[in-house]
Amino acid sequence: MPGVRDVSAEEFIKAYSSHLKVRKLEVPTWVDIVKTGTAKELAPYDQDWFYIRAAAVARHIYLRKHVGVGGLQKLHGGAHNRGNRPSHHADGSGSVERKILQGLEKIGVLEKDTARGGRRISQDGQRDLDRIASALVEAKREEVEEDEDVEDEE
Repeated sequence: MPGVRDVSAEEFIKAYSSHLKVRKLEVPTWVDIVKTGTAKELAPYDQDWFYIRAAAVARHIYLRKHVGVGGLQKLHGGAHNRGNRPSHHADGSGSVERKILQGLEKIGVLEKDTARGGRRISQDGQRDLDRIASALVEAKREEVEEDEDVEDEE
């Protein structure tokens, strides 16, 4: 059975973010004005950026167990433009990452890992992610078969 590792990250995150929209992931009121890190100058342009980030976080935790807010800050950080001086890494916003983790926890995708710290994927969350990944693999397989059928007719 295909899993999340068998699908490209971009396709999976796009599909899972639309799934999170349907599942009513709780979105804070400040998402339209907040920056995603201290190194950023503006808020994201995409209206659905919170769902996309939540899908990326869920995929990241699925692939690497026991991830906390600090690890996600480092992951979603970037280069801090220091003008004339060399750029240095700056972490992403901890509040954004924390709210995403709390929202995913509330809908049952994640659970707290009391033994090792951080969050881990729950049974229901793993089932959801695997189901979406297998649907993407199946859709791609059907698309390839249709292309082969069209080529055979010509």
